[in-house]
Amino acid sequence: MEIINRRARYDYFIEDTYECGIVLKGTEIKSIRLGKANIKDSYAIIRNGEVYLVNMFIDHYKEGNIFNHEETRSRKLLLHKSEIRKLDNKLKLEGYTLIPLKVYFVKGKAKIELGLCKGKKNFDKRETIKERDLEREARKRLKKF
Repeated sequence: MEIINRRARYDYFIEDTYECGIVLKGTEIKSIRLGKANIKDSYAIIRNGEVYLVNMFIDHYKEGNIFNHEETRSRKLLLHKSEIRKLDNKLKLEGYTLIPLKVYFVKGKAKIELGLCKGKKNFDKRETIKERDLEREARKRLKKF
């Protein structure tokens, strides 16, 4: 089960990616396994030397009862200290943003692929659309032959 943030590749230039773990409660992991999560509007921040994922939506687990979680709480991400320091410098000095690109499972544990991103301007987005259309046309021509 993978949850992909398609909008991120349209809105941002992705400079670098990092794989990190995420601290979840029991009902949250069960909801993610069912595919009831959304990372479209979320982003990561660095607070007190720790990375947190803000605004990630994980729907309530149906059988969770009173043990259910908050849907959009901040969740701690697990990265090495050296990686956090590098990211913190880039975020402060160069104006980058940390955007989650994908949520997936590795050996039963939830992982998040974080992208170090810089925002695109409107003309960049139009150029991306143009390139995608040209690729699609080229694939159509190859199919015909």
